[in-house]
Amino acid sequence: MQLHRPLENVHLSPWQADVTLLLITAIWGWTFLVVKDVISVYPVFSFLSLRFALALLVLLPFVWPRVRTLSWVQARAGLLTGLFLFAGYSLQTVGLKYTSIPKSGFITGLYVVLVPILATVFLRRVPSRSAAIGLFLATVGLIRLSLGPDLSIGVGDLLTLIGAVAYAAHVTAVSRFGRDTDPMTYSALQIATVFVGTLVLASLWDGPSAWENASVNVLQAAFLTGIVATALVLVLQATAQRFTSPTRTAVMFTMEPVFAAVFGIAFAGERLAASGWLGAGLILVGMLMAEVGDAVFRRRPALSTNVLSAD
Repeated sequence: MQLHRPLENVHLSPWQADVTLLLITAIWGWTFLVVKDVISVYPVFSFLSLRFALALLVLLPFVWPRVRTLSWVQARAGLLTGLFLFAGYSLQTVGLKYTSIPKSGFITGLYVVLVPILATVFLRRVPSRSAAIGLFLATVGLIRLSLGPDLSIGVGDLLTLIGAVAYAAHVTAVSRFGRDTDPMTYSALQIATVFVGTLVLASLWDGPSAWENASVNVLQAAFLTGIVATALVLVLQATAQRFTSPTRTAVMFTMEPVFAAVFGIAFAGERLAASGWLGAGLILVGMLMAEVGDAVFRRRPALSTNVLSAD
């Protein structure tokens, strides 16, 4: 049974595809709120291992026949890409314990402007003028958002920033390897890698009994983030991106930190100072400039920042 076959007869108009992608970014933004609440009372890596175990269980029956026929080169590409995703999720989630939801969302979003740098180093793709301008604006925004009056940066912000670098490495790896492997199988390999990595860290740091002590609220959060925000979103993303352009996809994805900030302020009572909003705005403008500036000015297509699967 193949996961993508039921989607072959689905047809979306461009606006329906864009709305679907916008819904995906809203779900991603919502997960900041859910995860922040859970990790305040439950170990980080135990929760992540639960989340990705559920996501893997949902996908595995559909992709298992193809996983068994993968070549070692394809499997190695999926595992390597999964390691970057594992680092990104781990650092971002631990960082979220020590910073606010709006800050976490906007700092995580910096991976969009970091991708051109890593693409230059590893893929030999020289960044465009728009990408360079976007990087500059996002860097200034990060300084405004994260540095305190004494010019120090909080541990949560720092961990989240390193996590954004890991996400950028993940996107770069997807650009390098994603087209050589079936998207769903490639994604399942990455999810499996994150599951194994977080399970090992949970056993070492949280203790073997952490899963046994999971409350109903923790299990509900793992179910929602694992099945809805990971497995289901993966299917929606793979479907919707076939009916819209990379530029419009990128615009939709830059809304993720905006949704994270809105949900954090509306439901968790968190706030950003005026300087924080200025920094967040500069990061958002930088993200848009880096991702879609060239396409808007008709110079060349934007580099896709699809997180879990190739276009």
